[in-house]
Amino acid sequence: MPKMKTNRGAAKRFKVTGKGKIAYAKSNASHILTKKSPKRKRALRKSDLIDKSNKAMVKRLIPYG
Repeated sequence: MPKMKTNRGAAKRFKVTGKGKIAYAKSNASHILTKKSPKRKRALRKSDLIDKSNKAMVKRLIPYG
């Protein structure tokens, strides 16, 4: 059986935590920031964990992550 290929786009977007959960950086924090509240911009700086319904799909994309 050959090695599985990692999806490089997914590898750049997702990171597996120590406990096996998958973290990602939130979107909408790069430009058009004037209309966003400071509270919203602060929340966008933090990473978040993906939903369990998407976990299997992302795990398939980053098998060695």
